[in-house]
Amino acid sequence: MSRKVISFVTVVGVMAVFAILAMRRTHDSNREVTITQATPKKLFEARYYEKLEDNTVRCALCFRRCIIPEGKRGFCRNRENRDGKLYTLVYNRPCALQVDPIEKEPMYHILPGTKIFCTGTASCNFRCRHCHNWHMSQRSIEELQNYYVTPPEVVDLAIKYGCKTVSFTYNEPTVFFEYMYDIVKLAKERGLKAIFHTNGSINPEPLRDILKYVDGVTVDLKGFTEKFYSEVSSAELNHVLNTLKIIKEEGVWLELVNLIIPTLNDNMDDIRRMCEWIRDNLGKETPLHFSRFSPAYKLTRLPYTPLETIEKAYRIARDVGLEYVTIGNVPGHKYNSTFCPKCERRLIYRIHFEVLENNIEDGKCKYCGHKIPGIWK
Repeated sequence: MSRKVISFVTVVGVMAVFAILAMRRTHDSNREVTITQATPKKLFEARYYEKLEDNTVRCALCFRRCIIPEGKRGFCRNRENRDGKLYTLVYNRPCALQVDPIEKEPMYHILPGTKIFCTGTASCNFRCRHCHNWHMSQRSIEELQNYYVTPPEVVDLAIKYGCKTVSFTYNEPTVFFEYMYDIVKLAKERGLKAIFHTNGSINPEPLRDILKYVDGVTVDLKGFTEKFYSEVSSAELNHVLNTLKIIKEEGVWLELVNLIIPTLNDNMDDIRRMCEWIRDNLGKETPLHFSRFSPAYKLTRLPYTPLETIEKAYRIARDVGLEYVTIGNVPGHKYNSTFCPKCERRLIYRIHFEVLENNIEDGKCKYCGHKIPGIWK
């Protein structure tokens, strides 16, 4: 994923999230929330798998459909076959908990200027060579410092810290699906919204199941060639495109992020094809965020994305007809803000993740009355 996060140990205090590792009470309940480093005695059985012969199982959560012998784990490192049953190793065991602005997701058309409570765990089902969160996503649970936090406690903490939304991010939420699923169900019951940031590789059945409880999804559309997905992320593009279609079919709000990496996915013909596909399959109102690459993980020898490259991609997207296109990771850039596609006035004025002005009233441009898609209250 393209967003950068610091692991839980470093995060403490960044947003005054936790001065803990001790008992805390929520504002609206008598439940005491305890965050410890204890390893849970109970493992949780995974969802979406089938039993095969000789105590082997086939995971059905993501496109890889790993066949896992007894005592082994799948590609994501988080699901282990024990005596012919598949277990999730990261249920209740986040390594990152943090309060962020929703703009950092990025999610620009849901509750601008509000806070989200973010949860992440170890590992991923991609192997992106450019991952900013590699210290989480490319590590197994044993290599990280993890905490024991149950779904009710996550929701309590979100409410305690004034967040309107729970978010699942930093690493790939698919690999802690069961934990995310139980949290979002509780969050909706208690009046919170729920979003997640994904690489889009989850299989259709679990995807449709969780979308029943989710308000918005941010998907990394990492490139628009199978070659890029295979060589840079050890993944496949066609599964991501299918995920995008399903999210739209289910009526859940969708935003896309394309991190432009010099020499790898910055071909303007491919970017044009991508924008045309988005327009034709997802609709011209689907927000697209072009994000600037900074050297990370195994791609530290590449340069930052030239600003002119990102601006050229922006112009292509607008020429193709996409109405809500923004530029990210360039603080202060004009097109980090959202503009009305009808009157072209600035609707939401942002500097990086900070919202300085919001001119959307009752879901419409306050200047011309044009309806702006999204969730505004």
